[in-house]
Amino acid sequence: MKSGGQSGRVARHEKHFQEERKDPYEARLKLSEPTLCPSCGVVYAHGRWHWAAHPESAKSHLCPACQRIHDKVPAGILLLRGNYLAAHRDEILNIARHRESEEKRDHPLNRIMAIVTRPDEIEITTTDVHLPRRI
Repeated sequence: MKSGGQSGRVARHEKHFQEERKDPYEARLKLSEPTLCPSCGVVYAHGRWHWAAHPESAKSHLCPACQRIHDKVPAGILLLRGNYLAAHRDEILNIARHRESEEKRDHPLNRIMAIVTRPDEIEITTTDVHLPRRI
């Protein structure tokens, strides 16, 4: 049995939906400006967090990165293993720290939360989902 117009094709009535991926650490409401993170000193002004002088009239509120660190809930995890790691452990750790400092300069919420070194692996947790790939 055919249905759906002259071409003889079957009409499709599927509903497409976009899966909502909400970050619980993303602000739901706009913060009052200026706001200062009491933990790291980053300033929220002009709709974003950035490094700036600490305004005297600033409200106090933890930035999303410091909140993640406090809650111990990483956005990204990088797990390194293998023979190459064993031979170049110090070099790899220096690269990770250098990459974080470069990233954090322009994007203060992109940080390494912790680096855990074990005899056969290194685990790096981050406050940003993209930072592990950049490292």
